[in-house]
Formats: sequence, C-alpha cells, structure tokens
Amino acid sequence: MAFTLGPRAKSAGYRLAAFDQIGSTNAEAMARARDGEYGPMWFVTSEQTAGRGRRHRPWVAPRGNLASSILEVIDVSPAVAATLGFAAGLALETALQKVSIEASLRSAGSDDMKYSLKWPNDVLAGRQKLAGILLEAEAVPGGRLAVVVGIGTNVVAAPEGTPTPATSLAKLGVHVGAEDLFAELSDAWAESRGIWDNGRGFGEIRRRWLERAAGLGQPVAVQTGTASVEGIFDTIDEQGCLIVRKADGHRIPISAGDVYFGSAASAGAL
Repeated sequence: MAFTLGPRAKSAGYRLAAFDQIGSTNAEAMARARDGEYGPMWFVTSEQTAGRGRRHRPWVAPRGNLASSILEVIDVSPAVAATLGFAAGLALETALQKVSIEASLRSAGSDDMKYSLKWPNDVLAGRQKLAGILLEAEAVPGGRLAVVVGIGTNVVAAPEGTPTPATSLAKLGVHVGAEDLFAELSDAWAESRGIWDNGRGFGEIRRRWLERAAGLGQPVAVQTGTASVEGIFDTIDEQGCLIVRKADGHRIPISAGDVYFGSAASAGAL
C-alpha cells in the first residue's frame, strides 16, 4: 500500500514526498527548504535509518513504523513557531484515536484505547511512549521561518532501553498500517494547523492539549540540564511553558526539560 494524503489535506493544498527508505525525513525536509521549497509539504517513510529525537537522541524507525515530517514556511517568530508542536500532538492523538477505533471495529474488540500528551512532545499509551515530535526551524530568504515538524510513531515495533518505556500500536493490539495512520494524520494536521493559525489560535490549541495532558495535577519532576525542579504539574502557559507549582505555592515556568511523573518524580529518579 502506498502513502497518500487524506482528502482534507489534499484539498488544503498539501503535497507529499514518500520514500521507501530514508535517513531522516526531518533532514530531507529542511534540505528542501534550503533549496527553496516553501511547502506545505509532507515527507514520509516507513523505514528511517538515521532519524533523531530531542537532545540528539537517535530515532530509528524499522520498516513498518511511521516517520513523517511536515514542512511549513511561515512568517512568525521562533517562540511562536515552537507552539506548533502542541498542534502536532493534538493532530497525532486525533489520528491515533481514529485508527484505533477503526481497527477495533474490524476485530470486534474494545474501542476504549486512550492516548495522552506528555509535555513537551510525546504521545503516551498509558505510561509508555508511543510517539515523539521534534521541531526544527531555520530562517529563509524573505524574513520567514522554515519550520519542520517531525512525527515518529511506533506502529509495529518499539525501541528498548529508552528513558521512558516505549510501546507500539501492534503491541497494544491496534493492527494498522503506517500508510493508514499517515492519511489520518495528514487530515488531522490540516485541522490543527488551521486552528493554530500562525499562533493566533494557540489559546484553543492549549485548551484542547490540556484536556489530553498526561500527569496534569500530579507530582512531576523536570530535569533541566544539570538541575531538577519538583512539584505539581499545574498547567502550560500562553507560551507553552510547563508550570510547576511548588509546595509553597510558587509557580515556576519551564521552557525545556525531561519530565517524570508519579513515583519516578516522588523518588527524584532523574
């Protein structure tokens, strides 16, 4: 089965470059931007050999998993562009819910699979990581910003030995192809991207994201470089920073870091 855009994505003018195998969809998308491609354009494969996640961690997608990147060239500041990651999380959660329900109907199983969004860029099934999102941005001629949003999803296999235990759709009993998931993702992205509206609609994106947030109101520990901050996950603010509420009520905004919930947070297992 070949990768295709969903009908909503097609009508919105998105284009697609699909690969049987590639080193990194993010790297390909940014290279095209440097060569003058302005998008919006998807780059997608079911086998990625040299991908990367946050903090330059490797992200390899064995055949059957989904590695996808969307290139958007937009007239916003880097700080505003960073909030696009929350729209990406919403889009992926929407797509995962849809394919999970459809897979359940085909197998006459339960359709109560739930996913949550872990700040800043993961999608979880239970406490296990199912997908990750990586944003990269570079200035291009004309004063605009080339933003690449990479979305990697464990469809058939999950890596072992990761900081957060990982799972796959197959392990969860959701039997779906990467191509079917991508079609739904491309449509869900078109919707979320429209709501985000170059940052003007981040308030609505934020509201929806918080409805799906993992660990909201629970103990959290955030590793920020060599320091750690512990408290209660209170909310995310209008810039997308995670707000940790300390025991004395003081609220600390955090713009980047690795998040640990529950017993791991309480024990300071960072």
